Amino acid sequence: MKKKIILVGGGGHCASCIDVIEQEGNYEIAGIVDSDSSIESLLGYPFLGMDADLDRLRALYDCALVTIGQISGPAVRSRVFLHLRDLNYEMPAIVSPRAYVSKHATVGEGTIVLHDALVNARASIGQNCIINTKALIEHDSNIGDNCHVSTGAIVNGGVTLGSGSFLGSNAGTKQLAVVNENEFVRAGTFFVGHANA
Repeated sequence: MKKKIILVGGGGHCASCIDVIEQEGNYEIAGIVDSDSSIESLLGYPFLGMDADLDRLRALYDCALVTIGQISGPAVRSRVFLHLRDLNYEMPAIVSPRAYVSKHATVGEGTIVLHDALVNARASIGQNCIINTKALIEHDSNIGDNCHVSTGAIVNGGVTLGSGSFLGSNAGTKQLAVVNENEFVRAGTFFVGHANA
């Protein structure tokens, strides 16, 4: 029997996550939690309550995933992730069956790898990250916690993305570049940064 999972955040990113979870087939989506009480359902899944209800819902469900997007920064996703951890929710890593994650790579809890993303050997991805559609994480890269690698972005070999950083759509990085914590790399840019020592 599949474990049920609740999704915290009911916007556009959540819709993409739903599609991945349905395709992966490892969890049954119980419903959506959101700070907007006007949401009645999303893609057929019911509204279960607001953030304040997460404590009550923990008695009913073991698993949760943060499905809030990360355009304006990592603070909200990080806060919700830590709150879910404090409530002892299990937060699995979710990987689309259309993505490729090397058996020699690691993916942290609460991270989602969306359709057609590639994660190559010896790459390390932290907790509560979004590796978005068609992103490429090359060998030996180190992605910190609470990062968002956007659609079509390329993280080249040996790159470090500091925790909370954001790599915009179709952005790229030079190999061995270092993106600082909470740094925002604009869409379509090529980031050189500072070479690792």
